[in-house]
Amino acid sequence: MAIAPTGPGTVSVETAPSAATQPWPSEKAGFYALFAVVFATFVTFLDQTAFGLLAEKMKISFGISDFTLGLLLGPVTVVAYVVVGIPLARLVDIFPRKFVLSAGIAALGTIMALGGLAQNLWQLVSTRLFVGASSSANGPGSYSILVDYFKPLRIPLVFALLQLGYILGSSVGNIVGGRLIRWTDTLGETIGFLGIEIFSWQLVLIMVGAPGLLAALIWLTVKEPPRRSPPEARLLVPPSAPFGRKIAAFMGFDAAVAIWKRKYVFLPLFVALAMSATESQGLPQFRAPFILRTYEGWDEARLGDLLGSLLLVSMLLGITAGGAFVTWLGKRYKDANIRATAIIFTCTTVVTIAMPLMPTGELAIICMALSVFFGLAGAPAQNAAVQRIAPNEMRGQVTALYLFMFTFFGAMGPAVIGFVSTFVVGDEQQIWKAILITAIIFLPTATFFMWRGIKPYREEVERLEALGL
Repeated sequence: MAIAPTGPGTVSVETAPSAATQPWPSEKAGFYALFAVVFATFVTFLDQTAFGLLAEKMKISFGISDFTLGLLLGPVTVVAYVVVGIPLARLVDIFPRKFVLSAGIAALGTIMALGGLAQNLWQLVSTRLFVGASSSANGPGSYSILVDYFKPLRIPLVFALLQLGYILGSSVGNIVGGRLIRWTDTLGETIGFLGIEIFSWQLVLIMVGAPGLLAALIWLTVKEPPRRSPPEARLLVPPSAPFGRKIAAFMGFDAAVAIWKRKYVFLPLFVALAMSATESQGLPQFRAPFILRTYEGWDEARLGDLLGSLLLVSMLLGITAGGAFVTWLGKRYKDANIRATAIIFTCTTVVTIAMPLMPTGELAIICMALSVFFGLAGAPAQNAAVQRIAPNEMRGQVTALYLFMFTFFGAMGPAVIGFVSTFVVGDEQQIWKAILITAIIFLPTATFFMWRGIKPYREEVERLEALGL
């Protein structure tokens, strides 16, 4: 989740002269838009969390290996995203964002619910194919609309509050999802629903998908703020450009070129994000299988209650501590955003590697919560860095490419863990070994590249400051 710039030397590009004369919209309307963002984000992560809790149920019901399960939990959600994710993000730059965001979350909720009606594994896979695509405009659209609503000094608070959607979706998703799974267990293995037979656990997918339609309606009541840049700034290519050139720009070519021109500063951040996302997004999808197979006496409800409660506390503390930490560093370093992230990455690496080695389920869950604490603590600084250096006229697509790295490699995470479990470890009951192996490989690599990115990021900030940006 992208966070706005914080600390001295990180003035928002919205303060450029072209935007200085525009009056700011009502903050009351801005906070209502923030509520819409938070609720839509909550729905998105509610689905992801509940779906991850169902992992062991899906494995048993469909008789699949950990590798196949990993593909279902991760990569299949980004197949359609690869094709339409960046173009959908471009719609954020050229059409009213409220309509783009409303359509996206409505489609997402519908697709979630359709997964509850799937009659076999491949039908379930087909519904998950479009989950990532449906949510691809949410991040860029949310950031874009909020920076046009709030003054730069308000942005750190606003973008910190934005994290409530992720926090509540992840914590409540565990608690509610676990209890719903326990309830569906009382209904028998299969039930009749709308004239068809489904596994009882599929009711969970139907129930967590329904709020997506409510989120879509809320977006329709949001007032679209004026963009704080002239219309010509949103033209990626001249109107007279060839059709093929326009398609390339729409698909994100120009944003990729802008990133490549500053590759010395962007690439360390992108590589670090990709490596960390593979582990940080793969592990949550295998939390339930890991706890249920490794420690006796656990079920989804017990796991959801304890993990959900600890995650709520750790994420709230993490986002607060992270914002305070980067602000403190910002008074001392121009590279505070990346410096803070590198320090936090180091802490994340330690607790994540320790987690599968814990002797009890409770200690393992505490390590999970600590890992999430550091993950949220690093989010404000890590994503503020990209917002700070992204070109204003294509911030939507640059942000989308950055989030694409997170989404794509994060979605690969479950498949990587599943592959290691099935083909490297060879004994799927010892899933903890697969989790440990992937953590040892990916997290130290991510931490190295984040430390490597400090110097070029500082130089880029100094360059932008010299230009008055």
